[in-house]
Amino acid sequence: MTATRPGTDDGLALNRALWDVRARVHGSTSTDLFYDVEAFVAGHQTLYALERELVGDVNGLDLLHLQCHFGMDTLNWARLGARVTGVDFSPNAIERARLLAARTGLPATFVEADTQRLPATLAGGFDVVVATYGVLCWIADPGAWMRGAARALRPGGSLVLVDLHPACQAVATLDPLVVDWPYGGGAPHRETVTGTYADPGLRLPPRESVQYPYSIGEIVTAAATAGLTIKHLGEHVAAEFDPRGILVQGDDGRYRLPFGDSHLPVLYSLRAVSPDTH
Repeated sequence: MTATRPGTDDGLALNRALWDVRARVHGSTSTDLFYDVEAFVAGHQTLYALERELVGDVNGLDLLHLQCHFGMDTLNWARLGARVTGVDFSPNAIERARLLAARTGLPATFVEADTQRLPATLAGGFDVVVATYGVLCWIADPGAWMRGAARALRPGGSLVLVDLHPACQAVATLDPLVVDWPYGGGAPHRETVTGTYADPGLRLPPRESVQYPYSIGEIVTAAATAGLTIKHLGEHVAAEFDPRGILVQGDDGRYRLPFGDSHLPVLYSLRAVSPDTH
């Protein structure tokens, strides 16, 4: 992966084109590892225990899901009783999300927008803002992302972010051990992508993408600078799934990243609260 200095809008346009393609193909093949649309329609739970425990009971709450893709998790929160709004920058993803909402009969609002520039109409409208798995690596300005999340919250509302740990993202392969990604710094890195994590055997036309590495310190600082109070920061050495296809599954069914006689964290979780008054 090559470090470069593209502008924010350059990276945004490249990544939107990539995710427009992914929004069309995810959940459309029998070999998809992540998105089983038919199972979801039939009532399958798509949320993991980690985010459900951090968010808590959402019944009757207004919930904003950032980078919602084509809406499966957003609609799962609706099944749990939340009034949901999903935001994604891909028009194809938003179109599919609206179709999925109509198919399931679950009430939801889906908004096409860059999560670094949330519409003013979302300000102060939510009890909870949620973003999970593969979030900030696509964001050129995490400060703007955090400020938008903070503005969207009502006083006393919570941001819950669960994402891949920077230590895990730095590792390309385990055997042999190859580390090819910075731990942090935020410098944009270009990569030509020909497939998708959801279906590794599916070949797609080459697309250029831009990703951004952030350390735990940079992420927490961005949240605090946005005016949020950190209530929880977790670093997790085991996950219910293998987000990148490189982890080792244990006898308990959970996935880990071995490092000597121990393990590196594979996920982190953050819960930050908006002040009682803005």
